[in-house]
Amino acid sequence: MICFMFPGQPLTFETTVPDDPDFRQATALTLERTGLDLANSALLGEGLTEHVRLQVYGVAMSLYRCRRLRREGTVPAIIAEHSMGIYPAMAACGALDDGDALELTCRIGACIAAMGTRRSYALGCVTGLTAAPLMAVAENNGVFLANYNTSRHFLLSGERRNVEDAVAEALNSGAFTARSFPCDAPLHSPLMEEVAGELREVVGDYRFREPVLPLMSHIDQDYLAAADLPEFLVRELSLPVYWERTCRALSDAGVSRFVEVGVGDSLKKYNRWIASEGGR
Repeated sequence: MICFMFPGQPLTFETTVPDDPDFRQATALTLERTGLDLANSALLGEGLTEHVRLQVYGVAMSLYRCRRLRREGTVPAIIAEHSMGIYPAMAACGALDDGDALELTCRIGACIAAMGTRRSYALGCVTGLTAAPLMAVAENNGVFLANYNTSRHFLLSGERRNVEDAVAEALNSGAFTARSFPCDAPLHSPLMEEVAGELREVVGDYRFREPVLPLMSHIDQDYLAAADLPEFLVRELSLPVYWERTCRALSDAGVSRFVEVGVGDSLKKYNRWIASEGGR
């Protein structure tokens, strides 16, 4: 059984872009629905922050690569998503059109980015510590565990100074690596409740169809139906991403081949670590 897994926001734009009809179609659709030009992503998208441009770019590239994989004969039996990967994942399982997925990504991103005009936020990437000691570090510094990617790879989320302090404490506590990077908002933390009402208004403008392929939630590893999706899109931004649990649940469901559909190979790397610990 093949699983298409859709990663979250990439950290950077790729230096080269494809040149084929599918990419040109994706470029035209992205420009029409979001104002972002995939071929010149740093030049267009006026009024969008760098993070929102990366979010739209990541979704567009996932949609493009999903189309290419299917054209080449690779067909998924189940869909998985990680953080912002929920948007192309909904399109891949037929719950939303590609154009609506792009537009919704842009609108949600802009809503989230407004938080960054009021306070300074960051994410912290920590490897080497297990969850229990890192949770203590997070509590000491008033931040939150946002991503449980593997048993020793996590993201912290919160106000920038607090995240920077937590990263420093994590290094002193034995982390292999730990670094922070600015972000528009404290993603996957309770602090996102500040914009929950606005997010619901945005999501309410869209209608979701029943997925034609099983779509697994990264929160509780249940399968999402059309009726679940509007509230999931709001709730998932305030709750952690549990990728290790998701990977194990997919394996238990019979997945024998994972295909990462997006920019980079972060999920593939997480899966290798999970497999090394007997995850699948």
